[in-house]
Amino acid sequence: MGKIQKLNVFTDGGARGNPGPAAIGVFITDNSGTEIAGFGKKIGVSTNNAAEYKAVVEALAWIMENKEKLSEDVKINFFLDSNLVCSQITGLFKIKKSHLRDLLFQIRQLESEINIPMNYSYIPREKNKEADKYVNLALDREAEFP
Repeated sequence: MGKIQKLNVFTDGGARGNPGPAAIGVFITDNSGTEIAGFGKKIGVSTNNAAEYKAVVEALAWIMENKEKLSEDVKINFFLDSNLVCSQITGLFKIKKSHLRDLLFQIRQLESEINIPMNYSYIPREKNKEADKYVNLALDREAEFP
């Protein structure tokens, strides 16, 4: 099997209560749309925005761990359903909250370690169902297994 030429990374984060119990979801496909990875993870009590950022951090950590599977000229496209967070990551909007700036710093650190250009795009919630599914699965597990 050849190396991956394109990654489509769908991320989502959510909190029930905002702030409240929170989780992240990540869904990754290759250039043909085949699922490469999908996971959800509880992150404790958080806000929706912080959960959105943490989802990107977790996706970047996955990319770091799996970098050897990627071709040298791989294209990495992130898709977020939070227009605010996407606009902040791309530099269109300023970040006023220090804890979100800290998360953006983590993102920039991981990006520099990965050293592959990345594109971040906003998509409507309806096009992010898989990542959202992983958020809810993680949150539901938290409710069932405290």
